[in-house]
Amino acid sequence: MQMNPVLKPRVATPSLIVASAVTVVLTLIFAALALTVAGTAWLLLTIAALSVVLVIVWSRRLRGLQRWQSETDAQWKRLEGLKGVSGTTTEITILTIDAPQPTGAWVTIRWNRFDYIQPAWIEALPEPIWPGSVLLIRPDPAQVRPGAPWPETYRISGDHVLAWAPLV
Repeated sequence: MQMNPVLKPRVATPSLIVASAVTVVLTLIFAALALTVAGTAWLLLTIAALSVVLVIVWSRRLRGLQRWQSETDAQWKRLEGLKGVSGTTTEITILTIDAPQPTGAWVTIRWNRFDYIQPAWIEALPEPIWPGSVLLIRPDPAQVRPGAPWPETYRISGDHVLAWAPLV
């Protein structure tokens, strides 16, 4: 199963926080015992091994968050760069993916500039789209015109999608 690149990775979970706190407390208790009672070296080694595992878990999660943040920043820079050179563009946010199909998907979108929510059909794209994706598109002037009512369902052509980035 592919991970959703739109979701910000979680670093701290309740179980990881509790395990870390318990390990710190046990380390302090057994370190104090080691100074007064002989034969507690195996306890200290066990707690030290658990501490090393927790440090590795924390560092992997922090690195994953940093990687996600740098990739997100790069996507937003690309999106902003395309916005300036691509003529008339607008940003839409994919709120839900209602019915994926082989040739596209029925989605619910929000026009970010107008805060208008509507159903849409989006043609299949080279990359999968996820709820929470912000797409930079070229709006179709045949569907959206100043002074005319919004279409009941908007159709997004695959070649009108210029870039995407996670909603932050």
